[in-house]
Amino acid sequence: MDYIIYIILVVGGFFIGYFTRKQRASSKIKKAEERAEKIISEAKNKQSELLLKAQEKALKIIDDAKKEEQKRRQEIKNLQNRLEQRETAFSQKLLELQEKQQKLYDKVAQVEKVKEKIKEIQKEQLAKLEKIANMSKDEAKEILLKNVEEEIQESILSRMKKLESESIEAIDNKAKEVMALAMQRLVSNYTPEITTTIVELPNDEMKGRIIGREGRNIRVIEQLTGTEIIVDDTPNVITISGFSPIRRHVAKKALERLILDGRIHPTKIEEAIEEAKKELAIDIKKAGEEAMYEVGITGFDPKLVQILGRLKYRTSYGQNALRHSIEVAHLAALLAEELGADVTIAKKAGLLHDIGKAVDHEVQGTHPEIGRDIAKKFGLPQEIIDPIETHHDDRPRGLISVIVKVADAMSAARPGARQDTYERYLQRLEELENIATSFEGIEKAFAIQAGREVRIFVNPEEIDDLKAHNLAREIAKKIEKELKYPGEIKVNVIREMRVIEHAR
Repeated sequence: MDYIIYIILVVGGFFIGYFTRKQRASSKIKKAEERAEKIISEAKNKQSELLLKAQEKALKIIDDAKKEEQKRRQEIKNLQNRLEQRETAFSQKLLELQEKQQKLYDKVAQVEKVKEKIKEIQKEQLAKLEKIANMSKDEAKEILLKNVEEEIQESILSRMKKLESESIEAIDNKAKEVMALAMQRLVSNYTPEITTTIVELPNDEMKGRIIGREGRNIRVIEQLTGTEIIVDDTPNVITISGFSPIRRHVAKKALERLILDGRIHPTKIEEAIEEAKKELAIDIKKAGEEAMYEVGITGFDPKLVQILGRLKYRTSYGQNALRHSIEVAHLAALLAEELGADVTIAKKAGLLHDIGKAVDHEVQGTHPEIGRDIAKKFGLPQEIIDPIETHHDDRPRGLISVIVKVADAMSAARPGARQDTYERYLQRLEELENIATSFEGIEKAFAIQAGREVRIFVNPEEIDDLKAHNLAREIAKKIEKELKYPGEIKVNVIREMRVIEHAR
């Protein structure tokens, strides 16, 4: 009974709670719907307000755009009016210019007509003058020029001599000052080179061992070295003769090695010569390095230094080529310093100016051309290549080329620097005299002062003072073109009139 009551109470409570909860939910739903309707109503009101504001703003923008468009149209209209005004003014000026141009054409035509009339008048007057003078225009011109030339010849000649003497004197003084200063600052020794080398022997018995049975040993030495071994009656001495200092040096070192060893036969001779060549290669490289150190330059390729060292065993007119190159480098540096040029470039160009002589017996061509090719091969700059190529040309390229050419001449032309054979000396004098006498009007020519001056006597009846002046210049140019010589040659043309009368 109690359980039934309890169940009834529970069920009743459940239904009561359910209906209570349902009523509350209905109330909340109703309130939410009311609130939603209120929000929707407010949103519609705001939307209406925003639409009104947007419409007002759009109308304002449209009004502003219309005003701006109207303003732009007015500006364009104003610009168009101004352009039309300018076009009208331009057309007016163009018409004026055309009128002026036409007037100028008319004037030019009038001037041409006047010119033609003047030419006709000139022709008529010239014809009358020719008829009166009984000679043509060219004949009269020639006579007039001849008379004027005869009248002012003496004054022109004196003026030319004065200007030439003044300019030459000033240039000579400046050149002598620069060269004298450079030469005073450079002090170098000179040792003449010869084409023979002496080898001392411990005794005369060694001569027979060097000659060998039936001359076998000496023939091997001469064939392998390319020299001539001279064995004479001079005690304890033999002579090695040859034009190549390198070959003579190889032969000397090989002989000294054989003499020290004591065993002299073809096999030992070949070994000695090979060892001598190796020592010589080391000496050549050392000579190139010492030359660069003495001059004070660096940066050359080792192979180029090796070629430079070969100049130690090369001579020119008895002057050692490497010592000459070192001297030229020093002189070029001193001259460059005086003239404001690049001293380093001048040193390098001076040192390498005769590099072609190191291989000129093995490569075809002149030593300036060979030297140019060597310099290009080792990538030297053009400032160094030009002096190497043009140091014997009449027109060297650039200031450094001129400096190297002058330094080369100073080194080669100083007294005692080079030796010359008697035959070559006489040949040079004869060539100078032959060039001088090849011109017309020359009576006699004499080469004097060891070929440093050529004295020329002309026929005074054929050559006047002006022609003598021009003749000296032409002879000097021909000597420069046809002869090779160190230093300079003075051309002295002498014209004198001798009148002889006898009193009886």
